[in-house]
Amino acid sequence: MNVIALLAAHLVALQGQAVQLSQTHEPGLEAVEVRWNDHTIPYVRRESEWITVVGIDLDTRAGAYPAEIELEFADGRTATRTDTIEVRSKEFRTTELTVAPGYVELSPEDQERAARERREIAAVYSKLTPTAHWSEPFAVPIPGVEGGRNFGHRRVFNGQPRAPHSGADLRAATGTQIRAANTGTVVLAKNLFFSGNAVFVDHGLGVFSTYLHLSEINVDVGDTVERGQVIGLAGATGRVTGPHLHWGVRVLDARVDPFSLLSLDTPVVQ
Repeated sequence: MNVIALLAAHLVALQGQAVQLSQTHEPGLEAVEVRWNDHTIPYVRRESEWITVVGIDLDTRAGAYPAEIELEFADGRTATRTDTIEVRSKEFRTTELTVAPGYVELSPEDQERAARERREIAAVYSKLTPTAHWSEPFAVPIPGVEGGRNFGHRRVFNGQPRAPHSGADLRAATGTQIRAANTGTVVLAKNLFFSGNAVFVDHGLGVFSTYLHLSEINVDVGDTVERGQVIGLAGATGRVTGPHLHWGVRVLDARVDPFSLLSLDTPVVQ
């Protein structure tokens, strides 16, 4: 088997960003994949190029990281290169609060439920669908909303640091229609302790979107949802103080700003 080394590229990304990688198609090229953050992620072909998406977790330290890319050809040849993704720091807000102990310290029953649900969610994120379900750009779940709040916000309750906020909070009155950001498959739709009524959608290539604190869920696990389809209504369920939509995105185990998906190019469905 002939192995060819290709010229590497240097990319720049911020903490908490989804990044699209691309490879120009050439005759006989049958498959492309990237090794990133201990995951092997396939590319999908889009006319004259191949693309995939990787995530820079919001807690990734600034620095240069290798992305190992391999191309496979019909005649048995392979080609490899190691691109560099330079991760740059982004400032996230930190707030220290003093709250009632019951808000920080859970009962044994609530601790057990929360731990069980964390395992269930981790299992969802661990499954990589090797195709892209979407064929249009990603969209904000509430039409007309141009931005969100609190992505990466770090809170310290009674001196105890909490996990950073992994999604964007969108203003929404109870009953506001919440729409799927893009085509995908519903992989979780249920009430969760912290998140309230929640919907998780698998868009393929390791990209998942989440819609939390809903007052109503309008889809079931296994449903295929289209871009813009109403999947639920905004609310204030779970551990929140008022109605809004928590819109989150994971690229496998990377917590990324959902608004970073809006700048991705559009892949072809295969």
